[in-house]
Amino acid sequence: MPKAGRADAARFGALWRRCVASPPSPDGARVYADLASRLGAPGRWFHNLSHIDDCLQRFDEVSPHLDDRDAVEVALWFHDAVYEPGNPDNERRSAELFLTQSAGARPLFRRRVAALILTTRRDRTPRSNDCKFIDDIDLAGFGACWEEFMGNGKLLRREFAGQSDADYNRGLAGFLGGLKRRPRFFRTDWFAGRLETQARSNLDRLLADLTAPAKR
Repeated sequence: MPKAGRADAARFGALWRRCVASPPSPDGARVYADLASRLGAPGRWFHNLSHIDDCLQRFDEVSPHLDDRDAVEVALWFHDAVYEPGNPDNERRSAELFLTQSAGARPLFRRRVAALILTTRRDRTPRSNDCKFIDDIDLAGFGACWEEFMGNGKLLRREFAGQSDADYNRGLAGFLGGLKRRPRFFRTDWFAGRLETQARSNLDRLLADLTAPAKR
């Protein structure tokens, strides 16, 4: 299992105690153990604790700009809890998992976290400040240097081991095309000011590689 780093049991437990009463909810140790087991499942080459750790690093950098820091952090912990490569219901099922485990939280908080998790589905434009930030946090890896960006891409490809290269590249090109059509890659000024140029460069370079005619 990848190293937890920031994504450790102590941090999660403190967050859970702040936000969720146990009982009626399970305590933080049990919830963390379940999340760690899911994120550490075989085949989780990218969507694992290392990804959550990276998200939490970004979260710590932008937390002063958030309206409900705890809601965003809880949503980050859960946003990939349920993950089957290519399944469009992953985010909905992850939100439902959070809801089943969070009866001890305030109803408004539970709705807010579920909405934040669903934002990472990217089927609609986020409107609230926190929804924009969670979208950017999750996609911040696009702003890494080319070598790191492609390293993450190789991990993602391993999660789709059952797909042919042609099918995988077709799906990837569709996803990247949707990102390219955004007026701006990142939703927030904070991320755009720091990572927009590199993210656009990585996106354009990868799309060009995917759509280039095959060499004979």
